[in-house]
Formats: sequence, structure tokens, C-alpha cells
Amino acid sequence: MQNTTMTKHPRVDVADVLRGIAVMGIILLHSIEHFNFYSYPDTAGQSEWLDFSDKAIWDGMFFLFGGKAYAVFALLFGFSFFIQYDNQRLRGKDFRGRFCWRLFLLFLFGNLNASFFTAEVLVLYSLVGFILPLTCRLKDKWLLVLACVLLIQPLPLYYAIRAACDPAFVTPAVPTGHLWAQTFAVQQGGTFWETVRVNLWEGQLASLAWAWDNGRVFQTAALFLFGLLIGRRGLFLKENLKVWNKILCGALVAFFPLYGLGNMLPDFISNPSVLTPLNLVVSSLYKFAFMLVLVSGGLMAFYRTRMQAFMSKIIPYGKMSLTNYITQSIAGAMLYYNWGFSLHDDLGITASLLAGMAFFVLQFSFCKWWMKHHDHGPLEYVWKRATWLK
Repeated sequence: MQNTTMTKHPRVDVADVLRGIAVMGIILLHSIEHFNFYSYPDTAGQSEWLDFSDKAIWDGMFFLFGGKAYAVFALLFGFSFFIQYDNQRLRGKDFRGRFCWRLFLLFLFGNLNASFFTAEVLVLYSLVGFILPLTCRLKDKWLLVLACVLLIQPLPLYYAIRAACDPAFVTPAVPTGHLWAQTFAVQQGGTFWETVRVNLWEGQLASLAWAWDNGRVFQTAALFLFGLLIGRRGLFLKENLKVWNKILCGALVAFFPLYGLGNMLPDFISNPSVLTPLNLVVSSLYKFAFMLVLVSGGLMAFYRTRMQAFMSKIIPYGKMSLTNYITQSIAGAMLYYNWGFSLHDDLGITASLLAGMAFFVLQFSFCKWWMKHHDHGPLEYVWKRATWLK
């Protein structure tokens, strides 16, 4: 990766595979959540097998993808920054200023997405992403130290320690109940333009406050830096697969005790000012560990098994992740919110998963067709062209 005769890094196919799988997982999760609109049909007369299916799907999907698909997406954001930054470095150019402009463009994309979906992450990425140009010239060891400090959720950890030492201390939280109530009311009975207005103000404030209170700000920054380190070290290349063997072993060893500890904490800690931030720290770590299991497993399946050809089929979908992420918000809002088909009262969890899978198939088919004729997805092309306008 450090060959000075290079003028451009070749595209790393496995990164597009991982990105495609992550966006697919995000879409399926959003589908069963009714795109942050937790309104479902009455299940009083529902059959037992459907009750079982709903619970199995909900628990299984959140165990597999909850907090992990998003983490893979964030990791690859940092990796993509390295590729863009280093491509320009190889040409003797500094990409940091251009990337800041690119983050502003992402902020605009994020607000387009937020006008349909209140829990989107692009605005958060556009704000936290400034850590990349600020730290990209640090040595690897300092990047790793900073990433690890951010990963352990320093502020919630401080809250937990302080509350344990001072029983009178109350862990602060941003009050968002009234904001979520307003978004829910409009999702349930508002017009399209009423929904857009509420989503862009109350919805965005609630979403960003939720990200702060739930450790997503620190975790996202850490994942961006880990992605940058992966790019620097060339860890997504086949010749470095041995590193992922060690990462997989370490992640598995860490995940199970952390996951067990997270489940045990409520039985032993009664003070919510200690329990809430400590549980956040532990859950952040075990989700990170499981994310590493998914990434290392995906890399090994791609490079070491006969699944490479099959997994490569999702590459076009991964290349169009921005387009897919935003269009799923539009389609999901139209499907479940009042201004659209208002199917939140008709589709339960199982049916919603099937609807999400059907939409994924439609997106996947479109991506395959589109990438046969174009080098970039529609929104990816706009983002790239706008990046170089100034």
C-alpha cells in the first residue's frame, strides 16, 4: 500500500462486499422497525406460530445486525477516506480541505435523507467525519490509542465511576421525549410536508441527541479511525488475512464474556446512574467485538472459500451504498407513514421483514443493471462531481 510508484489504489472488492452486506442489514432492520415508526397491528388474535416468528425475527435480526451493520458501514467510511486521501497524496495533493467540502455535501445528502427518515446516520457522519482530516497525519500508534480511548466511551465511563462514588449524582441525558412524540404524531397522521418539516427539525434534534446519549458519537469516531488504520495497513488485502485470524480469535474471546456481563448488570446494579452508562460501555464493546467477527468472517469467506464468486455478486450493491441507503428511506417512509400507504397497522414484524427483503431484491436488481452501464451510482456520481466543483 506504500508503493510510491502508484498513482491510484486499485478498488478493493471485498470492501464493496462488506459495504453491501452492511446496507442490506440496515435496510432489513429499518423494515422491521417500520423506519423508526414503532406502530404495529394488534396481535391479540394472531396465531402462535406467527407470534414465534415475530419474536424470533426481531431478536435474531437485532442480535446479528443491531449496532453491527451500522458499525461496518462506519468502519468502511474511514477506509474510504484513506483511499481517497492517499490517492491524492500519491499525486502530490492534499485531500484534507477537499474532504471537508465533501463532508458538507454529505450533510446535505443527510438532510435529504432525514426529511424522510428520522434515524438516519449521514448527518452524524458529516459532523463526526471531521476527525479524519484532523488526525490523518498522526502515526499509527497514536491513531490506535485515540481510537481505543473513544471506543471505551470515556464520558459514559466517567459518569458510571462518578455515580458509583457519589450516590447523589444523576447521569445527565438530553430530554428528547417531546421531540419523538412530535415525530410519531406526524408519522401517524400528518401530511407529506408536515412530515418533512418535523423530520428536519424535531426529528434531527432527537436523532442526534439519541446518538449522543447512546454513545454513537464516540463509537462512530473510533470506527472511522479504525477504518483509516485498516487502509494504511492494507488489512483488506488477501496477503494480510493472517491478521484477521488473530482478530477473529480475540473478538470471539471478548464477545461472550462482555455479552454475558451486559445481561448480568441489571441483576447486580440498581442505581440507574451507574447502570445506564456502564451498560452503554459494555454493550458498545460487545457490539464492536461481534462486528469484528462479522468482518473477519466475511474476509475469510471471500478469500479462502469458494464463496468468492457468489459474494462478488453484491459488489454493485455495495458500490451504490449512498443511493441505496437514501432510496430505502424514501420507500420505507412511503410504505409505513401516514402520507404514504400507511401500512404500519397492516404489516407485522414477519411481513415487514419480507417487505424489506423484497425491496432489497429490487434495489439489488437495479444496481446490477445500472453498474453495467455506469461507473458510479446516481447519487455517488453527484457526490463525486460536486466534490471537485470548488
